[in-house]
Amino acid sequence: MYLVFIKPILDFCLALFGILIALPILIMTALLLAIANKGKPFFFQIRPGKHEKLFNIIKFKTMTDAKDVHGNLLPDNQRLTRIGSFVRKTSLDEIPQLFNVLKGEMSLIGPRPLLSEYLPLYNDIQKKRHQVRPGITGWAQVNGRNSIGWEEKFIFDVYYVNNFSFAMDLKVLFLTIKKVLLREGVTSVTSVSMEKFKGN
Repeated sequence: MYLVFIKPILDFCLALFGILIALPILIMTALLLAIANKGKPFFFQIRPGKHEKLFNIIKFKTMTDAKDVHGNLLPDNQRLTRIGSFVRKTSLDEIPQLFNVLKGEMSLIGPRPLLSEYLPLYNDIQKKRHQVRPGITGWAQVNGRNSIGWEEKFIFDVYYVNNFSFAMDLKVLFLTIKKVLLREGVTSVTSVSMEKFKGN
């Protein structure tokens, strides 16, 4: 009952409310990032959602498209702009995903939607993370986010799928607010973003 009926309604209502409340911040952040990224404030990428259905995720663009002499993108830490670094640390880059929630592609709470290229790399247990809509934040995010390894992250994701409830979603929501305020787990141990998953 909660997953099928109540959760989608709550997602839509809270996402719409969040967009209206955050509209001034959205506009200001978009303008600053447009200046830093040569007119490109948003980042779009194909991600797998519920039942591995692909959708276009929207985030604020925190890195430039700077390339080396061979045409390859420079490392993340060299492309991350100053305003982009602030946007990441404060998790403002996730706010545009509220539009994905409105469209029914995502939920406020759930396993994070990862790269589509990872789909063939999951084992049978890890694939369970796609049994629910992906979320802007989730159980793995409040238990380490980018500071934990892939194996731990998938364990948290599957645990959420097997144990989700309104009480658990509420707990994740409050813990997310705490994490954002304390700016915990934004980067991994060795990179400004999470290293790519290479399989089990």
